[in-house]
Amino acid sequence: MTIVQLEYLLAVANFGSFSQAAERCFVTQPSLSMQIKNLEEELGVVLLDRSKKPVVLTQAGEAVVARARDAVRVFNSVYEDVAELKGTVSGVLRLGVIPTIAPYLLPCMVQDFAQRCPDVHLEIKEMITPQIVRAMEHDEIDAAILAGGTCPEGISEDCVFDDRFFAYVSPEHRLYERANVRIEDLDLKEMLLLSEGHCFRDQILDLCPSRGGHGSYYFESGSLETLMRIVDNTDFMTIIPAMAVPYVPQEHRSQVKPLAKGAVSRKIAIAVRRTYVKDSIVRKLHESVAAVAPKLES
Repeated sequence: MTIVQLEYLLAVANFGSFSQAAERCFVTQPSLSMQIKNLEEELGVVLLDRSKKPVVLTQAGEAVVARARDAVRVFNSVYEDVAELKGTVSGVLRLGVIPTIAPYLLPCMVQDFAQRCPDVHLEIKEMITPQIVRAMEHDEIDAAILAGGTCPEGISEDCVFDDRFFAYVSPEHRLYERANVRIEDLDLKEMLLLSEGHCFRDQILDLCPSRGGHGSYYFESGSLETLMRIVDNTDFMTIIPAMAVPYVPQEHRSQVKPLAKGAVSRKIAIAVRRTYVKDSIVRKLHESVAAVAPKLES
């Protein structure tokens, strides 16, 4: 049994496909298939049910994969431990970032992180929270930057800073002349929302006191920027995080209204699995996010 065989098995378990697993592992499919077959012969059990599409684990496969995830993580931690002894931080960090954070935080953070960790290869995927949780459980990403309080058991969150909420209102909206907007003035019938699966949507639904259904116009999007452009051309409004405010063009800044209750915010957190081992890299990630946070204040 080798680490390579275990890594190939994990890849098939994650993707449910030999071809996708081979592509992810940068090997040919026959080579990957042969290694897994050799592993099955050594263990004397069938690990994968190849008759199903996508490929699924057998009962024996589930047991082996559970151990394989731990074994591969511990194996990879050896490189990190040696790097720390040498006084360097190196390796690969696979990072998931939710869409309501990525376009605002990453332009500043990536450069800062690269300066702190020039020997770390950073791989970033923009994903909504449920995708991040699944990817973390299947060891497809190492860490994530997301809204705190949204992860299930087994995933640890380390909050870095608070990100306040602001109203973004159309010049035609009834609240446009207000210096600030009260929570009790918010009405879902006038609100444009992100699509389901975005934790920011759920936070806004919890924020709005009105549950009266939709008005004459209903629109959902996976992008805050799209919602804001729709607001610009309708008489609706939406809610945006403080980190988005510096990116609002100057000619539209008058449409940004602070919420009267300043405590309304979300916590920006770094999440990892509780069995995660790349502590030195995650510490540097935390430092980098904290360092650029003041630049994101409106």
